[in-house]
Amino acid sequence: MEDRDWLILQELYRMKNITKAAQELYMSQPALTSRLQHIEREFNVRIVTRSTKGIRFTQEGEYLVKKSSDLLEELAAIKNEVHELDNAVAGTIEIGASNYFTLYTLPTLLEQFQKQHPAVKYLVTTDWSKNISNDIYQQKLHIGFVSVDYGYTTKHMLYDEPYCIAYKKPFTLDEVPELPRIDYLSDYLLKAQIDRWWRENFNKPPITSMQVGRLESCKHMVSHGLGYSIIPYRLVAEEKAIHTLLLTEKSGKVLTRTSWMLYNDSSLNMPTVKAFVDFVQGYDFRHIIGENR
Repeated sequence: MEDRDWLILQELYRMKNITKAAQELYMSQPALTSRLQHIEREFNVRIVTRSTKGIRFTQEGEYLVKKSSDLLEELAAIKNEVHELDNAVAGTIEIGASNYFTLYTLPTLLEQFQKQHPAVKYLVTTDWSKNISNDIYQQKLHIGFVSVDYGYTTKHMLYDEPYCIAYKKPFTLDEVPELPRIDYLSDYLLKAQIDRWWRENFNKPPITSMQVGRLESCKHMVSHGLGYSIIPYRLVAEEKAIHTLLLTEKSGKVLTRTSWMLYNDSSLNMPTVKAFVDFVQGYDFRHIIGENR
């Protein structure tokens, strides 16, 4: 089998659909089907069964998928070890980051690190903070960037940034409960943080008129006057047409969300990972997030 065949098994298992798996792997459907048939002939087993609802893996197929994950991880580890035999800063860093961090912070961070270490490559996965924390704990990733501290691994605080209420029209805090609200999907603990602030300030629930999947979608809805949202101030700091009000607790402290870097101490044995961790710990994030207060 070729290395790509193990990737094919993993993508098929994830998508449960040959057409979608082929698209993810930048293959034609006939080419993927041909490789699947080749794998089945090589092991002399049926790997999947097909139906109108997609594909299902047989017992033998499930076993091969598990082994494919083990083999690919071992191959990646070998490649990293070979690159780092002379302690050079090279190889691939596997990074997990929230969608928000990936869009608004990670590109600049990687760009600056790349200038110092051009031989380094990156494998970036976007997911919820909870899932990234689990992946770091299970050593499936080298580095994680999250907005919630679940306390699983070694962590380093990067920065905090204020929340604000953003709305297309001028408004006061007292008017907010009567305005239409646009919500977005987020980690449970982040949502709980905002809900707690709401209960401390209002005695009625918000009028949620819309829910979107991502923060950036929420910002666009606000900019079109479809409602207000509670979002990181950085997203709208430069939007002169959007009015904002920072979320303030009863104590007078501005409510913020904190970004963290997660890693396992054992990962620091890899020179490339250690170089990246040292770089991030010494980075001045004000160049990215600005002075928003």
